[in-house]
Amino acid sequence: MSASPQQSTEVELSVVIPAYNEEESLHACVEELAGVMGGIGRPYEIVVVDDGSTDGTFSVLRAAKQRVPALVALRLEQRCGQTAAFDAGFKAARGQVVITLDADLQNDPGGIPQLLAALEQYDVACGYRRERHDSLTRRISSRTANWVRNALTHEQIRDVGCSLRAMKAECLRDLKLYDGMHRFLPTLLRMDGWTITEVPVDHRRRRWGRGKYGVWNRLFRGLRDVFAVRWMRSRWLDYRIAERL
Repeated sequence: MSASPQQSTEVELSVVIPAYNEEESLHACVEELAGVMGGIGRPYEIVVVDDGSTDGTFSVLRAAKQRVPALVALRLEQRCGQTAAFDAGFKAARGQVVITLDADLQNDPGGIPQLLAALEQYDVACGYRRERHDSLTRRISSRTANWVRNALTHEQIRDVGCSLRAMKAECLRDLKLYDGMHRFLPTLLRMDGWTITEVPVDHRRRRWGRGKYGVWNRLFRGLRDVFAVRWMRSRWLDYRIAERL
């Protein structure tokens, strides 16, 4: 694969991937993603943030860097959570467009070109999984959580749990994230005035490891976070200047 995207002085597309104990999937993730991004034909980088993994995640990234020069790997000193990993990746990203993806490859990176096409008319393109390949319990809990989030925050995002998204970089420039807020990224961006659309993407069966989040370890934190966003939205400053002399 070509090294030219990394050698370019200007990066157009940045893919940000949080990773915690993903040594099994990262090799395939970086290789497949490099193939997809290389096919798009625009200078890119792949920013992987190791969120204090206790396995060989960063060793895999060191090896992958030799094969994929477009890879940028960051390692946090300790585990800080997915929101912190995303935030570190956003701050490191140099592209005009920032794309997010999970390291487990359940969300097909082949959908990235469709997300980029949507940015011709919108500021943010959120993927939604048109056919979930998860257990029945996981699907039900995810749909229930999505409904609760939308109901309490007056939102209409059909699949908040899908990490495959594309955003113009300026959308993230002044965004302030707090722990757990990555789940509400579309809502926070809409509150800032950015336009959002949704694009169907493919979902795959899990090939490596186990999901980091289950029904119970998301329930109470999720409720706390959704009420925090609900409060923020109720207090959000929303005004327009009618006239200036």
